[in-house]
Amino acid sequence: MKIAIIGLGLIGGSMAKSIKGSTDHTVYGYDLNDTVVKKAQLLAAIDAPLTDEILAECDLTIIALYPQASIDFVTQKQDIFRKGSIVLDCCGVKQLVCEAIEPISLEKGFVFIGGHPMAGLEHSGFDHAVTTLFHNASMILTPTKGNIQDVEKVVKLFTAIGFTNIQVATPEEHDQMIAFTSQLAHVVSSAYIKSPAALRHNGFSAGSYRDLTRVAKLNENMWTELFLDNPDFLVNEIDEIILHLTEYRDAIRDNDREVLRALLKDGREKKALIDGEIF
Repeated sequence: MKIAIIGLGLIGGSMAKSIKGSTDHTVYGYDLNDTVVKKAQLLAAIDAPLTDEILAECDLTIIALYPQASIDFVTQKQDIFRKGSIVLDCCGVKQLVCEAIEPISLEKGFVFIGGHPMAGLEHSGFDHAVTTLFHNASMILTPTKGNIQDVEKVVKLFTAIGFTNIQVATPEEHDQMIAFTSQLAHVVSSAYIKSPAALRHNGFSAGSYRDLTRVAKLNENMWTELFLDNPDFLVNEIDEIILHLTEYRDAIRDNDREVLRALLKDGREKKALIDGEIF
């Protein structure tokens, strides 16, 4: 296949490197920063820079941009995509993106598949892109239109570059679950690190501190957009954790040993249940 990758940051750059390293597909790349495109070509992450003429010949276009930028790109290039070709985005929210792009794809004759690679690092940019980023990771697809053969094509590609779990969901299901599994974790980590005690933690912290603070090293521009693109589901999850934190706070404040023990036991058992353990 001829594959176009739009945006050569961490995700797009890793896609390019992984596809070139694990398949025989031809990869073309585009990035607002022309220096990144040149570097990607020098490192053999892409075969050549992407032009509109080449885009019109591509079988698959992978868009690795922020949500609104992804929508804008498709809107601007809607008359260029080859009819029957596949356009797939990598955004962390799906309802907003799918609702904007699917009508365009139906009108113009290309296939749109929503996608979200569940992989990342604390760092961004092409310099941090790696061929192993997607190894043993999940890829979420939200194909509301089109046929099964189109989905099979992208599943085969993503399996080839290391994804071991392909999940298919509706855009709404995706956004509801991602509010809990990803977005809430970033909110909690960002809030947790703001304790004044964090400035004095050296020598007093171990694995639990590192685990809870890792994703506080986030890209505030990207996460601001993602949070505000999924407000209802994310606010529900924030309200839920505030409710449970309040239960713990009240039990500790009131020196209520039995309530506190029950709360901790319930949390331990829920974790074991989720992990498939017997308790």
